[in-house]
Amino acid sequence: MPHDKTPKPFYPLNIAILTVSDTRSLAEDTSGQYLEDSIRATGHHLAARELHKDDKYTIRARVAAWIADPAVQVVLITGGTGFYGRDNTPEAVAVLFDKTIDGFGEAFRAASIAEIGMSTLQSRALAGMANRTAVFCLPGSTGACKTAWEHVLKEQLDSRTRPCNFYPHLTREDA
Repeated sequence: MPHDKTPKPFYPLNIAILTVSDTRSLAEDTSGQYLEDSIRATGHHLAARELHKDDKYTIRARVAAWIADPAVQVVLITGGTGFYGRDNTPEAVAVLFDKTIDGFGEAFRAASIAEIGMSTLQSRALAGMANRTAVFCLPGSTGACKTAWEHVLKEQLDSRTRPCNFYPHLTREDA
């Protein structure tokens, strides 16, 4: 059976951005700014943007509140995914997931290997679904955010991407 070639409409998503950093301020947050500019340029809506210190419980509380908010469909977290002692993002949010999106970390590392080589092994990028909200944890560098957005997220958050995308999993109509 051939695939339907009828053009699909674009449906914007409400996306929240959390930057995790002990050293940056919101004004110095080039990674969060890149993500904000990218989601707006593609037609999505910025639901919220915050910066918090790398504290497991503060991160978890902020993300849990966004997961509970029906107005937020996607959470992008930049920072805290490395191996340093204060890198707590995966531990903070993984416990909130109903399901993991295992392929995200794999796809991100595959895309970034051409840019940073085997250093990509030190990325603990991960993603999951919680209460029909997609949560993506990205490294803190602007380059890593660009790689994740351009090679994975941009298409997967676009309702027109075929054969599949995350849009149907983020709408609450059939929850």
